Amino acid sequence: MRIKYVLTIVLLFSLYVTHAQQNTEVYLLDIKTVNGKTEMVNPRNISNNEGYDNQPSFYNENTILFSSTRRGQTDIAKYDIKSGALTYISDTPQGSEYSPLKIPGKNSTSAIRLDTTGLQRLYEYSIWDGTYTEILKDLKIGYHVWFDEETIVSAALGNEGLNLVVSNIKNGSHDTIYNNVGRSLHKIPGKNLISFISKKSDPWEVKSLNPKTGKIKTITTMFKNIDDVCWLDNGHIIAADNKTLMEIAPEESKEWKRFLRLDKKGLNNISRIAVSPNGSHLTLVVEQTPEAIVQNQLDAYNNRDLKAFLNTYSEDIQVFNFPDELSLEGKEALKERYKTFFESTPDLHCKIKNRIIIGNKIIDKEKVTANGKTFYAVAIYEVENGKIAKVTFVR
Repeated sequence: MRIKYVLTIVLLFSLYVTHAQQNTEVYLLDIKTVNGKTEMVNPRNISNNEGYDNQPSFYNENTILFSSTRRGQTDIAKYDIKSGALTYISDTPQGSEYSPLKIPGKNSTSAIRLDTTGLQRLYEYSIWDGTYTEILKDLKIGYHVWFDEETIVSAALGNEGLNLVVSNIKNGSHDTIYNNVGRSLHKIPGKNLISFISKKSDPWEVKSLNPKTGKIKTITTMFKNIDDVCWLDNGHIIAADNKTLMEIAPEESKEWKRFLRLDKKGLNNISRIAVSPNGSHLTLVVEQTPEAIVQNQLDAYNNRDLKAFLNTYSEDIQVFNFPDELSLEGKEALKERYKTFFESTPDLHCKIKNRIIIGNKIIDKEKVTANGKTFYAVAIYEVENGKIAKVTFVR
């Protein structure tokens, strides 16, 4: 979410709305060290939700918070790594929550709430029941990080972009330290410092701030103007660049190197990276292409995984026989048809013989094996807002 010139809260509201229309998903990866080399393995989609899922952070080693859109509003989602359970902390009809973070020393999360009236404030939400209270009453915060239990460092709305502001929640003070900063704010591991992106130079720079003294130092220069970085426990910085994560050890080198390439097909534009407290997990946000969504559907079909299969479809899915004969409508009808089919077809397998991609339409020539028989069909998938909304079969 790049903001170069923001004059009013109305413009920021339109920015959130535009962003919310993107089909983004939150992925979780495991961090492993093999023969002294750090690797990212086992990528999996933990949001699995139509539309906007973004801004993940770790509440603790087992719990991930992120913003997730449902029923036309964006709420705080909570994902349990061990069980795979996804629940929601907030349910705010009059507004939407963004950028949830654990509040130090409390069983609570802070999040930026953008009300339907245009009011934008930072709130505290109970992790247990979602009850909330306002934290800062007079500051339009875009992004934030907790330095300690009393101090928040934020990227707040200014006249020309975002300003770096240090706020004390006890006495209500706000000190503007720097202007023209990015959205990526992090505590630096092992140091009483906060890192931020300075956009005053080209390329941009990663700088450190001591919130108690106001002292600022340059850490490193970005390899290109990228907004999303995070820190590993070893003091290295990683940054997102489309399908690739880049890495630098700023105390040892000035050179960025490729750290990880996300090879899963159809996942693009990595952003919003976060690392778990003990460094064993990493989350990132990706955009799924229509091809990736259809492929996820195919993988679930071949595994006869009904839940994963249904998750790729919209609630009002329509299935047609060519040219326009309606076969079924709605996810419940789809569930009823395929539940029995999956249970009664142990040898089910579909192989793609040819695939054509035209915008949001995927045309697959499929070779299907079922109950000892093989047949061919053409399926035309139409993807809207991150879900398959229409399928037309040509047999």
